[in-house]
Amino acid sequence: LGAAFGWSIPMAFAAEAGELTTQVWLLFTANILWTVAYDTQYAMVDRDDDLKIGIKSTAILFGEMDNLIVGCFQAFTLMAMVMLGLQLELSWPFYLSLVVATASFSYQQWLTRHRERDPCFKAFLSNHWVGAVIFLGIACSS
Repeated sequence: LGAAFGWSIPMAFAAEAGELTTQVWLLFTANILWTVAYDTQYAMVDRDDDLKIGIKSTAILFGEMDNLIVGCFQAFTLMAMVMLGLQLELSWPFYLSLVVATASFSYQQWLTRHRERDPCFKAFLSNHWVGAVIFLGIACSS
């Protein structure tokens, strides 16, 4: 899912710039990692139903390590974004947006700590705010 959603990143850069730079691959990597993280949070909502009907998901694959692995994917997402910001020489609004994203990811981890359906869904839904904040950080850094 992450690669499918993110594949538009290198395609758009290739069409526009005619080349794929390190920055493209950092953004693509961050996108894949973040997508796997929030998709796993969504899968945590349906874990019991998925087990009953035999659907495989990352929440089932990761088992009891799901929160830890989601947290690692979120941390690696942020690291890739920091590297991207450094390479593009983005200014302080971008880094402030990453601080806000870090706080949101921390809150998501707190919400999902008991793996209950409604808090996991709430964590999943809050990811659109992460994207909005990072977008604003990039837009205000240009």
